[in-house]
Amino acid sequence: MRFFLVLLMGFLLLSAGSASAQRRPVREIKKVFGELYRFQDKFHFSVFLVTPDGIIATDPLNGDAARWLKQELAKRFSQPVKYLIYSHDHADHISGGEVFTDAAVVAHQKAKAAIIREKRPTAIPEIVFSDRMGLELGGQKVELIYVGRNHSDNSIVMRFPAQRALFAVDFIPVKSLPYQNLHDSYIEEWIESLNRVEALDFDTLLPGHGRVGQKKDVRMFRGYMDELWQQVVKYKRQGKSLDEIKQLVKMEKYQGWSGYHDWLPMNIEGMVRQVK
Repeated sequence: MRFFLVLLMGFLLLSAGSASAQRRPVREIKKVFGELYRFQDKFHFSVFLVTPDGIIATDPLNGDAARWLKQELAKRFSQPVKYLIYSHDHADHISGGEVFTDAAVVAHQKAKAAIIREKRPTAIPEIVFSDRMGLELGGQKVELIYVGRNHSDNSIVMRFPAQRALFAVDFIPVKSLPYQNLHDSYIEEWIESLNRVEALDFDTLLPGHGRVGQKKDVRMFRGYMDELWQQVVKYKRQGKSLDEIKQLVKMEKYQGWSGYHDWLPMNIEGMVRQVK
């Protein structure tokens, strides 16, 4: 009897440990190339570049993640964050910027306006730009580029020339459908912004969610967006209803992508809403 009690207690402790592990935030840092690293907090990602003169960091994600990252950077690299760059104004990516008290915060000028207007829980950008801006620190460079409206009206991409990598958040998923009903987006301009990204010089695509990709993934995702837009426009011109369009649109070519079964109807709904 005692043996079974011990066995039961062991099972309960193991189950509790497993449940605790599942609840514990998944945070890790992985090297991309050279001194460029990718930071993960559950389903969100940002990147940072370590230089002899300090660190160039990107989206802080949230307050808890930012505090964890700040401690890890000090412990692993003994370097302060000198620049903190926001990809766009959405709170699930840029909350917690106030944690990096010594960093100069950088964003697109429209992102700053939205952060102030929407009262985002983060530090307000001190440095803004309209089209392009370069940052250099410790012999390393990053280019900040506004490619037009897409998932928001203030998204930028960050190109790391020496590492031949590009960080782009929310508007270029890798082998995945865009999120749900395309809220806060500009579809036709989104497709054009993808064309502009394709014209940039890089090899590795680092998205704000999901797996790491390559430049060809930009072209593949643009193909999805363009094909879906064309089909929606065609059926809308025929006077079809939303329910009819959901039944008529066929995108089997992308059924292996993440979110295909759950998000395709929502993607269609979002596009129908924007077709004039």
